[in-house]
Amino acid sequence: MEERRSILALKNITKGLYDISGKTINKNVIVLKSVNFDIRPGEVHVFLGENGAGKSTLMKILCGAVPADSGSIYYNGAEVSINNPHIAHELGVGLVAQEFSLFPNLTVAQNIFLGREPVKGRWGTIDQVKLAKDAAEQLARLKIEIDITSYVRDLTVAQQQMVEIAKALSLNPKVLILDEPTSALADDQVEQLFDVIRTLTQKGVSIIYITHKLNEVLEIGDRVTVLRDGQTVGTEEVAQISDMDNIVQMMVGQKLENLFQRSSIPPGEMAIEVKSLQRKGVLEDINLHVHCGEIVGLAGIVGAGRTELARAIFGADPYDAGEIRVFGKAMKASSPIQSITHGIGFLPEDRARQGIVPLCSVMENINHVVMLQLAWKGWIGKRRRRDVAAKYVQDLSIVVSSLQQDVRYLSGGNQQKVVLAKWLSARSKMFIFDEPTRGIDVGVKAAIYALMDELTRRGAAILMISSELPEIIGMSDRIYVMREGKIVAEMKRGAIHGEEILRYAMGGHDIGS
Repeated sequence: MEERRSILALKNITKGLYDISGKTINKNVIVLKSVNFDIRPGEVHVFLGENGAGKSTLMKILCGAVPADSGSIYYNGAEVSINNPHIAHELGVGLVAQEFSLFPNLTVAQNIFLGREPVKGRWGTIDQVKLAKDAAEQLARLKIEIDITSYVRDLTVAQQQMVEIAKALSLNPKVLILDEPTSALADDQVEQLFDVIRTLTQKGVSIIYITHKLNEVLEIGDRVTVLRDGQTVGTEEVAQISDMDNIVQMMVGQKLENLFQRSSIPPGEMAIEVKSLQRKGVLEDINLHVHCGEIVGLAGIVGAGRTELARAIFGADPYDAGEIRVFGKAMKASSPIQSITHGIGFLPEDRARQGIVPLCSVMENINHVVMLQLAWKGWIGKRRRRDVAAKYVQDLSIVVSSLQQDVRYLSGGNQQKVVLAKWLSARSKMFIFDEPTRGIDVGVKAAIYALMDELTRRGAAILMISSELPEIIGMSDRIYVMREGKIVAEMKRGAIHGEEILRYAMGGHDIGS
């Protein structure tokens, strides 16, 4: 087959350490080293790499936000200089960033065409009728129904993601960069987005697709390029990939099967027991238990009630009936304070909004739960707080510039470690992990799995919610499958199969059938 000519190619791109303005401040610290990357017309080129591999820097160079120290960029075979975002837009390069750039107090239509509103009349007033019509057309391209007069602040995260994509498509890009576009989408919304991507590529639009989800490579990609430590490791045709082991090995230097570290530990005392838990319309007759030394998985599709169950156990949400016993003691009042007192730690799915305090330092976040324990005669010394934080930063290998660094500037994996450190400092022995590796690259996933295994070897118990089948099968000693607020199956390690989990989760059969 004749190879298609690249619409855009980056050759031998090199970049040293740079400041917030993009100016290189230290060429001896290499961020990118002789990176080569190209995109063909109408293809989806998946871009993989761990956090810190250099993906974001390369995309910033491509979008004109950061200049390269050396190397060349070619557009349709001719060398070009992308010195600023305006030139990138003129060339047809669009970006949908992981962090939204929407204005919450403006409507959907206003956000899509912000700064490019249609005007009418002598005085150039905004043509509200045409604005509404054009915005509706952009949303129709995505085959979604969102009221264009709604304020963005009132939309779900998934809806905001779609508005961000509609905004980018309104510029009619020839090359569209999608950075983690499915991180906030449910399964049906992901398939909807994939349909949009397929439609765009059929029209000749090229997609650079950045993701941490390896299954998406085979689902939507034509080619995949892996970046590691600022260098191009290799590019593969997706059609030639029989499994993902080689891709994972390219990313982190180890095989997929070696990521899941699970020791064989005999179960200890009962850590938590849930009996006949009920919440009208949400949870129905939930019975489960977790022993010390166990990792018990909660599997199910979106909307099955897994997060609602976790929040009810932790006391973040109320329940109508039932009993929760922790280390043999009944929790008489359901509240986070009671759960913390009983030794339960909760790592929520949305760590950015529920797990960390973004504007506070690493030290303050780690000490958040344990403040009262650190107090002496009503006074909490800075040295005591620093010592506790420093211990867990070292123990968990959290990468920080200092203990005073705002936690919002850490990578997703390091933020997750800070949340875990918070509960370890509180001496929790029963942990609830809700999607523990969502948005985390493969290398850090391995570190999180190792930490979970270490916790259970020390006698802790873990209840883990995960939407990733390899993860929940690889790490769980037992699995409960949920559907529509009920537990429909229980499986033990050695007898866990992905196909069976999906059949139970999607209504193929129920427990006891």
